[in-house]
This record gives sequence, C-alpha cells and structure tokens, in this order.
Amino acid sequence: MKTKSLYISSSQTGTIVITIGIMEILKRDLHRIAFFRPIIKGKERVDNNINFMIKHFKLDLKYEDAFVYNVDEFEDLIARDKTDEIIENIIQKYNYLEQNYDFVLIQGLSSFKQFLNYNINYLIAKNLNSGFINVINAKDRLIEEIQRDIEFETRAVLRAGCNYFSSFINRVDINSISNLKDNNLFVMPEIEELNLPTVFDVIKELDAELILGNKKQLNSIIKQNKVMAMNTEHFLTHIEEGDLIVTSGDRTDVILGVISANYSKDYPSISAILLTGGLKLENPFLKLLNSLSRFKIPIFSVSTDTYDTIFNLQKVKAKLSHKNHRKIALAIGTFHKYIDSNILENLIDANYSDILTPLMFKYKLFKKARENIKTIVLPESSDERILRASEIIIRRGVAKIILLGEKDNIIKHSKSIGLDLSKAIIINPENSFLVKKYGNILYKLRKDRGLSLDMAFDLITHFNYFATIMVKNGDADGMVSGAIHTTADTIRPALQIIKTKPNISIVSSLFFMSMDTKVLIYADCAINQNPSPEELAQIAISSASTASSFGIDVKIAMLSYSTGKSGSGLEVDKVIKATQIIKELNPNLLIEGPIQYDAAIDPTVAIKKLPNSKVAGEATILIFPDLNTGNNTYKAVQRNSNAIAIGPILQGLNSPINDLSRGCKVEDIVNTVAITAIQAENNKN
Repeated sequence: MKTKSLYISSSQTGTIVITIGIMEILKRDLHRIAFFRPIIKGKERVDNNINFMIKHFKLDLKYEDAFVYNVDEFEDLIARDKTDEIIENIIQKYNYLEQNYDFVLIQGLSSFKQFLNYNINYLIAKNLNSGFINVINAKDRLIEEIQRDIEFETRAVLRAGCNYFSSFINRVDINSISNLKDNNLFVMPEIEELNLPTVFDVIKELDAELILGNKKQLNSIIKQNKVMAMNTEHFLTHIEEGDLIVTSGDRTDVILGVISANYSKDYPSISAILLTGGLKLENPFLKLLNSLSRFKIPIFSVSTDTYDTIFNLQKVKAKLSHKNHRKIALAIGTFHKYIDSNILENLIDANYSDILTPLMFKYKLFKKARENIKTIVLPESSDERILRASEIIIRRGVAKIILLGEKDNIIKHSKSIGLDLSKAIIINPENSFLVKKYGNILYKLRKDRGLSLDMAFDLITHFNYFATIMVKNGDADGMVSGAIHTTADTIRPALQIIKTKPNISIVSSLFFMSMDTKVLIYADCAINQNPSPEELAQIAISSASTASSFGIDVKIAMLSYSTGKSGSGLEVDKVIKATQIIKELNPNLLIEGPIQYDAAIDPTVAIKKLPNSKVAGEATILIFPDLNTGNNTYKAVQRNSNAIAIGPILQGLNSPINDLSRGCKVEDIVNTVAITAIQAENNKN
C-alpha cells in the first residue's frame, strides 16, 4: 500500500529541520502536499511551524485547515474524558486533507503536560494510519543512552499499534554517527547556528524600535550578548564575532567605538547594537551615522533599563522564519549531507504525479547538483547578491564556490552583512600566482589571432577572462557571470577560449519556463538575432540535448506563424528547411514544424490543426524563428502567466559558462549555479 502520510513526533522539541528536509523530498515529485499539526500551542499567535511551511514551500493550504486544537482546548477535553471526540475531529480534518492532497505531512506537538507526552502522538498517528517517525534529541547524551532510547521508543511505537516508519536521532555528536547505523535510522548532527536567535528575533521578542539598518541585516545571528559600560579603550578587547552590544542610549562613545571597530579588519564583526533606557539618538548624531556609506550595523532600542533588558534577552528563543534564507539553506544543506534522500524516497514510495511545478523543478535541480558536487567560479564578488547566493549554495551543498577578488575585502564585506563565506575559495586575479600560468595559456590559445604576450597578461587580470581560463584549465567546472557585466562581456571570452562542441556551429541560449504544472524550454531568446535554417537546426538539436539531460521529454515545436501547410513566405520556408535538416541529422527526434504556438501546447487546438501529430499539443521545446519573437514571447509569458523564467542558459559550449541578467535576484543566481553544475557533470558523460 502506498504511503499517504507521515507523522513526525518527538517527546522534546527539535523536529522542524527534519520536517523541512522531508517536505523538500516530497515536493520534488508531488504537486499538492498538506502540512498538518493536529494540536498547536495556542491561538493567540500564529503557529510558527505552520506559517513557515505554508510560506516557504508555497503550499496551497489555508492556515485554518492545518490544525484542529490548541493545547489548552486539548487538555481541557482530556480532563473531561473527551478523548474520542478529540480523535474524531482530528480524523475528520485529516480525511479532508487526504482527499484533496497528494500527501499529508503531519507534525506532532511536544508541549503537553508530562503524562501526555508519550501517548497522545501515538494515539493520533495510529488513528490516521500514518507512518510514524520518532525524533530523539541526543544532545549531550552518551552513545549507550541514545541506543537505549532508540530501542525503548521503537518498542513503544509498535506496542501502541502505530505504523513504524523510521527514527531520527537529532543533535547527535558528529563522532558518534558511525556507530548508529540501521536501514530505518537516520542521524543529524547538532547545528549550533539554528539554536541562536537573529537580530530580527530579538527585535520582535523585545518589541524594540529599529533606528538604523535594513531588513537584510536582521537575519544576522547573535552568538552572545555583551553589556558595554566601560570606556572605549577597555571594551574593544572584549568584542567577539556575532556580539549583540547592549549599552545605554546616551553612550554615543560606545556606538562610535563599535562602528569604528567594525570598519577595521583587525576586529571581528558584531551583529547589532541595542540601546537601553528608551533614550533617543539626537538628530545630529543620526545624521553622522547615516553619512557613513559603509555603515552596516543595525541599531535598535528598548524602553527598559540595561538590567531588565539583559534579563529579557535570556528568554529570546531562536525561530526559523521563512524569510531567513541563510538558516534555511544551512538546515536543508545539513539534512541532505547526512540523510540519504534516496533511501527515504524508497521508504515513502508515494504515488508520484507527472506534474512539475516551479518548486518541484528547483528541488530536482538541487538534488541533481548535490549528487556530483562541482566547482563553479563567480567573478563578480563585489556584488552583494553574489555573496548572498554563494553562502546559500555552499550551505545547501549545491556546489563548491570560487570567488574572484581581494580576499580581505570579500571577507570583511560578507561579515558586515552577516554572511559566512569561510568555505568559499577566494582568488585575487590581480596578484595571484596563477596570472602568469593563465596568461601563458591565453597567449597560446590566441597568438594566432594577433594576441601578444603582454596583451595576454593584461587581459587575464580581467575577471571574466581569468574565470574562463580557470574553466578551460580544469580548475573550475563552470562559470556564472552577468550580474554586473554585459552578456557580451560574459560570452566573448567563452567563444574565444572555451569554443563550441564538435558538430555544433553556434552558441545559443534557452530559458526553462517553469509554468504552474510543467516546465517548457524556450530557445533562442537571448543570443542569435536572425538564425539561418542551419543555425536554427543547431539551436533545436542543442535544446533537445539540454532538455534530455534535465529529465524533460523531448518534443520539439519549430514555431512559425503557419501550422503545417496553412501558410507561406520566407520565414515559413526557413522553418520548413530547418525542420528538414533536423530530421536528416536526428531522425529519431520527435519534431513538428512549422507550427503555431497554440497548436504546439494546446491539445484542443492541436486536434483541429494537426490531428495526427505526436508533438502538437504536447510540445516541451519551443524553438523561435528569431530573437525578436523569442525574447518578446518569453517576457510576455513570464509577466502575464506568473511563469518563472530561469536563464538564459547557454548551450553548445565545451564547458558551461552562463550569463545572468543584471537585474537578477539572489534566487536566480542560486538556480543558475545549480544548472551550471549539472551541465558540467553532463559534459563528462
């Protein structure tokens, strides 16, 4: 019998990372998934876990459908011996979810009175016939104690009549992992940062007022709280990485001292400054702080005095917000590093659909990239988006990253915005020992085209040339650029150095157009203005190869304003000839052309216009006759249908070099790096 639901339970807290990891695995293959917490802590506040799962995973689920009771209601009913009523109402809500969703992921609550902790989750899971996952907190536990807990809890699950699925040992000592091996047993190490509050957590919990700073800075973690009451020359020796500096609102000397230390490369970067006593900074001083162009420290204030503020800070707990991409990346990256998702997928054995949503496509990309970790060089480290994307990529385990630039500047910049890029490789092309080596390589490649040795050494210090030679020499597997450079700046070195694959005459581009329930390929929408029939055929063949390598069925539509023999003209003739060339070169490819866009993707139109076609109505690859048509169409579809356009992705090169839009978002960079890593692996095969 196929599994329709999983119930994640713990007698202690600590299930959110495991819940996120399992949800991501499910979201790769299933379209509609519900998240269900039968019992939540209280109704006075939105449940953080439900809110997180709905927003981060973009679940098509109403908040009120995700729970039944709060703890007070539940315990009151238990005290009045209403257990049957509780279970009936939970089953009723679950049945609704089961009927309307492909899968239901359930998370139990641990915040009951002690005598209920070990029973209620078993009772609910048994009545829902869900696969039961018990999570054991192993922090500061000996291996013998952990093994005893595993045996005890597994027997308890089976004795309660539950459908035992697996056990997760969370927050375990990394050195003990090798001693905990079993087909149904998964282990996760302690992730210290997830237990540390962010600046945002503190502001929200203390109801503080943000005086200076922006939203991006509020995701920085706070490692420790430091009260600064001494003079500047004395407190400087006490500053540590990730400090929250707490001081009275009238200590402008402390504020200036901390800011100065944060500028200096000789002092660690702090997370924020908290002013106590409700004292406001005077306008002249605020003007001074605002004038510091590189000022990166958030400052916020509370009305309480320093003593009460420190007391309140001890009560602030770390929470995982759907907006904190740093923590999410760390959590998911750690999960996939230690948990074999293939084993979990086989255990779940759910009914998978042929629907492919944008989120499903993205998670499939990440999974594929993680299977063979590649090294991608990013030459634009001066751009903050590149730094933020780099941290996410590293934390999620999508790829290894090389950043080009001056190391001290990159590290200082990244720390000032709360990032950890300690695992990135940083190389400065302006003084690297590789300059001579790469300059000579470039000279040998281009001397026949008139490039002198001096010109080669000068050119190689240009970051895009340096990065391209890295790929050519095998020191990196791929390159992604374009956040601050033009498309020409990215492609020119690639054409000169990497060159095209055998039997491919031109470099072309495509976009993965991620629609509501499927992914289409549009080509060429960024490079070739008016391709000839031969070039159009090469674009289609390259696109078919790319589609196949990303698991997309190859059904090619050669687009025109005419379908079949319904029209004529030079543009139609070009498409007819290109289609004939493709059929001669690759007779096994499913291809139709010329064909109009509606006939290519709409089955009802296809039946009328091309009733016997194997492609019409089901096309996955749409080849546009020219750049004008392709570029405008992809942008129109993107804007009017809320499709996610991933690209442009370059194809036809011997090694993957990809271009970013200068208006790209951090998520776009992450996706493009994942695609580049996959292309690099595909090039080997």
